[in-house]
This record gives sequence, C-alpha cells and structure tokens, in this order.
Amino acid sequence: MALAQVVGSSEVADAFFVAFRIPNFLRRIFGEGAFSAAFVPVYSKIEVAGDEGKRRAFLALMAGRFGMILLAITLIGVVAAPFLVMVIAPGFLGESEKYELTVSALRLTFPYLFFISLVAMAAGIFNSRNHFAVPAVTPVMLNLSLIAAVIWLVPIMANPAIALATGVFVAGAVQLIFQLPFLARERSLVWPRLRVGKSDKKPIEGEVNKVFRLMLPALFGVSVAQINMLINTLLASFLVTGSVSWLYYSDRLMEFPLGVFGIALATVILPTLSKQQADTSSSLFSDTLDWALRWVLLIVLPASVALMVLAGPLLTTIFQYGAFTPTDVTMASQSLVAFALGLIAFVVIKVLAPGFYARQDTRTPVRYAAIAMGVNAVLSLLLVWEFAHVGLALATSVAALVNAALLFFGLYRRGIYQPLPGWWSLLLKVAVASLVMGLVLWSGAGDTLSWIESSLLHRLGWLSWLIVVGLGVYMVSLLSLGVKPWKMMLVEKIGEEGD
Repeated sequence: MALAQVVGSSEVADAFFVAFRIPNFLRRIFGEGAFSAAFVPVYSKIEVAGDEGKRRAFLALMAGRFGMILLAITLIGVVAAPFLVMVIAPGFLGESEKYELTVSALRLTFPYLFFISLVAMAAGIFNSRNHFAVPAVTPVMLNLSLIAAVIWLVPIMANPAIALATGVFVAGAVQLIFQLPFLARERSLVWPRLRVGKSDKKPIEGEVNKVFRLMLPALFGVSVAQINMLINTLLASFLVTGSVSWLYYSDRLMEFPLGVFGIALATVILPTLSKQQADTSSSLFSDTLDWALRWVLLIVLPASVALMVLAGPLLTTIFQYGAFTPTDVTMASQSLVAFALGLIAFVVIKVLAPGFYARQDTRTPVRYAAIAMGVNAVLSLLLVWEFAHVGLALATSVAALVNAALLFFGLYRRGIYQPLPGWWSLLLKVAVASLVMGLVLWSGAGDTLSWIESSLLHRLGWLSWLIVVGLGVYMVSLLSLGVKPWKMMLVEKIGEEGD
C-alpha cells in the first residue's frame, strides 16, 4: 500500500520492482527454496540421531561453506548488475534513464541475497526443531523497513528507487541479526568454518556435501514459479510502462493466501515428512500428504474464487490512493484474475514437492519443473502480444497447473501417496460451497467504478462486510453439505471424515 501511494506504476516503480525481483528470485532459490529442500531432510536426520557434537560441527561447516558461496555470488551480482538488468529486462535498454536507475537500485538490493539466505538456514534449523514462530515473524522486518524507507527516505533522497533499495539492504541485515539470540538459545549459534575440525567425525563433510549435491537439481525444481515470473518480467519490459508494476501488485494479492497458508503449510510439512521418512513410516507419510491436500482444497479453492470476484474491490481498497490510478486498478485486476486461476496449483506445488524432497529426491521435481517452464515460455510468447500482461499471468497459472499435476501423479504412480477415501465427495462439496459464496460476493460487489468513487471508510466497510458475509456463506454451505472442518485438524481424523 505504501509503495502504491508513492510510486504507483511509474518508471521508478518498474525500475525498483525489477531490481528487487532479481535478488528475491535468487533468495527463493538459495534461501527457502532449494537450500531448505536439501538442508532440512539431511539436518533432520542428524537431529533424530541425537549426537549433539555432530550436529554443531555440521552446522559450523555448513554455515562457513554456504556463507562463502553466498558472498561470492553477491559480489558477482553487484559487479554484473548492468548485465543482469540487460538479461532480465532487455526492454529497458531502449529507455536509458530507466535502465540506469534499475542498475543503481540492483547494486543496493543484491546484498539482500547474502543476508536472507543465511536467515533461511536459521529457519531450517528452527523448523526442524518444530519451532516456527521466529522464522514466521522475521519477514515482517522487510515490510517495516520498506515502509520506513517510504516514510523517511523517499522524501529526503533525490531518487525514490534508490531510497527503496536502501530499505531492502537494511532489511536483510536486520533480519539476520534478529536470528542470533534465538539461535544461541537453541545452542545452534556456531562459528562458521570452511574445513572439518580434527576432532569432528568423518561423516560431517559427507553430510555437508550431500546438502549441496541435493541442492543442485533443486535449484531449478523449486524455483519454476519464480523463473516463470522472471520470464514475465522480461516480456513485460517490452510492453507499456506500468506492465511490470501491474503484474507486481496483482502478484502481491495472489501471494497473500499463498504466503499466509500455502508456504506456512509447506514449512511445517517438510520437517514432518523428513522425520517420518527417517522413521520409515510410509503409511503416515502418505496420510500427512493427504491431510495437507485436503486443507489446500478447503482453504485455497474459496480463496481463489474470492480473489477473482473481488479483484477490483481489493485493488481499489488497498492500493488506489496517491500515485495509483483507476487505470492501474483496471489493469492489475485483470492480471489478478488470471493469477487466481492458478492459485490452488501454486499451493499444491508447495505441498507435494516436499513429498520428494523429504525422501532426498530432488531430481524428479526438476524434470516436472522443466516441462512446466517450457509450457510457460510457449504460452507467454503466444499470449503476450494479444493479451499483454494478462496473457503473461495466465501463462504462469497454466504452467503451475501442469507442474502440480505432474507432482501429484508422480507421487501416486510410485505408491508414495495413496489418497484416502472421501476425496470426490469432499471435492464436490467444497466446489459447490465456493460457487455459492462466489455468487453472493458477485451480487454484493457491484462495479469497480462504484468502488473508485467511494471514500476510504466506505471502501473499508463495504469490503469488510463482503468478506464476513462471504466467509459465513461458505461455512454455512459446507456444514449444510455435511463437511466438518474440525474433523480434519489432525492427520488421524482424515479417515473418519472420509468415511
């Protein structure tokens, strides 16, 4: 909201969003993406073994080598900023001022990768020990830093993009420092090392190497959605000014249910599955996946419908102030609808990919991700010239659906996941309840122009009322159809609900 009011969809906004997307993309790969997918299963196995000396030695060597790799990548990124912008946003080359602005901002945002990837390692440690609060709170500091940059730096600095990039740099450092006392409390704050100590056990180096070996294929596999967004950014850079920003703002709203629910579920499920795999509990492994997928259906399908129906009201109420114009609302709402079509697939990927990673299989998801990325690239090229930024969002959603389907059938064919009874009935009931909710929201939402002409208080009251009514209609519809969500709270209750 702060960004929308200050920079809207201007040239400055496009420059900052590209400069932020590049290190954010790499953070998804090196941070909570590929690194977590490789690190958590290996570390969980060491945790289960209960050897404290081996655990701390592993963390010291892991921190040293991972930190050195990150430092090298960060330095290369800062130096190669002009080339990176040329590759990711080649359309900016025709606008020299926008190009130079993006390069300058990227040199400030790129070190964020170093800080946040080490934060992701700390999160992997906490999550493996079933401590989720600290990693969940930490990203708030990025938001607070960006808001502070909008309030205090933008008014006093000549260039708003540089001011916002400074906020990103500070946020990375603050998030890493925040982890330290909590790591110390867990006896997991170790001095990084590049070599194995003489007193360390021999398997330590092998375990560290295993993390990097598993990480290599996962670099691509867990990042297909981010790669698809980069493809969108590349193609959008050739479109009219504002296209990158419209995709960014609509992606923010699509990421809200994905981040609040999807990533939270994926964060919890990976260490759980890893421990079940270490204990060779194949039945419970499958049941845990089934439990997670049922919750995805129950929460994300209605969220997707609500995003599509309320795209205009949401964007108007949250963003349409200051520099964010009514035209921006119209354009961003179109791409939000296209993104929302693939929301359930984005969350399913977050749930099913750990089914492979927990078994230390990072190669299979790579093959599926490669197919999905190919689908995205082809569809993007086919749709962008006819539907502009909306075509890019739609291509991303279709690619996510393909990726999710491949992951599902891959687990099913291998016998890793066996659906429990009651799925078709639950699917039909949730679909009907979501449809009823969607019709009620549509009848009460009115047209976007009415929202644009309304005051802030009227918008807030109207939107709040729609959300309360929509949630109430959905819950009443579920209960009327015989779905009892409280029976799905625990994995052990799934069979009861299915029967």
